[in-house]
Amino acid sequence: MENYTSLGRHTILDMYECDQAILDNPVALEQIMLQAAALAKATIIKAHFHQFAPQGVSGSVIIAESHFNIHTWPENGYAAIDLFTCGKDLNPETAVNYLVEKLNCKRHNLSHLKRGEHYVGVT
Repeated sequence: MENYTSLGRHTILDMYECDQAILDNPVALEQIMLQAAALAKATIIKAHFHQFAPQGVSGSVIIAESHFNIHTWPENGYAAIDLFTCGKDLNPETAVNYLVEKLNCKRHNLSHLKRGEHYVGVT
């Protein structure tokens, strides 16, 4: 595993051409995001998902190691996801692969940021 010298990793995922029905279903999205967190080896604390009118969902899975968030625009087939993880044992890449599959995403962009990179004392 990579030797991390930051307090956390922020994985940003833009997903295009996703299944519109799934993107507008808060129950399905909550289950998918919870499973993604579990696959990443995160410690799940709590989840909250909200359905907007006329469409769209925002949701968060709070994990001991930070959070997994999703915001959807079903009318565009688009989801914005960010996975903020702290600790060396988590694997956000596993969560990304699962999310791409479960949202039937045809195209996506992935970015990674190191958070707290200049924190003195990080090993």
